[in-house]
Amino acid sequence: MINEIAFIEALKNSKTREAAFGELMSMYKERLYWHIRKIVISHDDTDDVLQNTFIKIFRNIKNFKGDSKLFSWMYRIATNESITHLNKKAKRNNIGIETLQDHLVNSLEADVYFDGDEIQLKLQKALALLPQKQRLVFNMRYFDNLKYEQISEILDTSVGALKASYHHARKKIEMNLIE
Repeated sequence: MINEIAFIEALKNSKTREAAFGELMSMYKERLYWHIRKIVISHDDTDDVLQNTFIKIFRNIKNFKGDSKLFSWMYRIATNESITHLNKKAKRNNIGIETLQDHLVNSLEADVYFDGDEIQLKLQKALALLPQKQRLVFNMRYFDNLKYEQISEILDTSVGALKASYHHARKKIEMNLIE
């Protein structure tokens, strides 16, 4: 386990910044990729958002105050970049975010990078029907196995609200999978 404070200092130091950032990318690239992928769904869009996320992290690491864990801060950036990407894409296509989500999930079957079976596809379709916040909470809790306290730091929401969102999301998913 790395010493987070020393690691953050290495990221902020102009002499060690690039090497430390390379290490940061290798430690978190896959985890952030899958977090973003669950939000934007498309592999190509995920690569773009991941790149933008790391650029934003690199540019803003000097402003990181340490009020939260570095991981939580990066997850928040990745989440915000993903949401911004989806909103821009919906606006560019002159459609609502719900319509965009539906289109993205429906295009999963043709996505060469999606290797899920019929049940996983049905789950993705059920997730697409959730309101955005419930979908985010469900993904972070169920798939990423994050604790409510970590999700609270990432989404800047109370633990109680997150538990309620997760409960509602789970119930809606169950109902959609039964149909």
